[in-house]
Amino acid sequence: MTPLPRIMVAPNGARRTSADHPALPMRIAEIVATARDCHAAGAGALHAHTRDRDGAHVLDAGLTRELLDAMTRTVPEMPVQITTESAGRYTPAEQRDFVRETRPGWISVALREMLSEGETAPAREFYHEMAAQGVVVQHILHDVEDTRRFVRLIAEGFLPATPPQVLLVLGRYAEKRAASPADLDAPLAALSELSGPPADWAVCAFGPQETQCLAAALAAGGKARVGFENNFHNADGSLARDNAERVREVAALVSAR
Repeated sequence: MTPLPRIMVAPNGARRTSADHPALPMRIAEIVATARDCHAAGAGALHAHTRDRDGAHVLDAGLTRELLDAMTRTVPEMPVQITTESAGRYTPAEQRDFVRETRPGWISVALREMLSEGETAPAREFYHEMAAQGVVVQHILHDVEDTRRFVRLIAEGFLPATPPQVLLVLGRYAEKRAASPADLDAPLAALSELSGPPADWAVCAFGPQETQCLAAALAAGGKARVGFENNFHNADGSLARDNAERVREVAALVSAR
């Protein structure tokens, strides 16, 4: 099982483009070059989104395999986690089909997206299928209610009982609500109710207090996902030059511990 690194970089996400920041990578070659620089700066893994020719977020097995092959050639020591984010474009069935066609080793799946249509049997089958195939799933939990639901579904056997990976999301992109370190308290308390093996958990945070939120996560025994998917600014408010600069700031927090 691929463990979460202390630092994962999320360099582009589904919504922002190079028009928002010129160093945000869009093409596969740009993503790979960014990943290489971020690995040198201290990131242990890449959270990967691919874009189509127009720059739109896309769940495309061919493009994803192209990215995975390029990463294997260029940064073979850096594991790649593939997103299944819907971004308002994909149904749960399309997300599942994308994973089955791509056959990656590591994916992130938002619990609320996978269960959004209320048809739970295909979702349950998918999660257990991934566990049987050895595909590592990081469960994306957007708030305390997501976290409580996740804990309940583990207890009920809906989700596999394997040691879970979790990403706690602080703040909201769509609502333009920036995160603060205090946002971690409630979901972390809910996650502590998990039965069975403890979660391997990390935090990502939207907005200018990203660094402070990740520092709080590291201090609480968690891990960090950092990058332009969530924030362009350093802790002092300055605009980061690129993703590697954001990674270096968080890597300094890890080194100081």
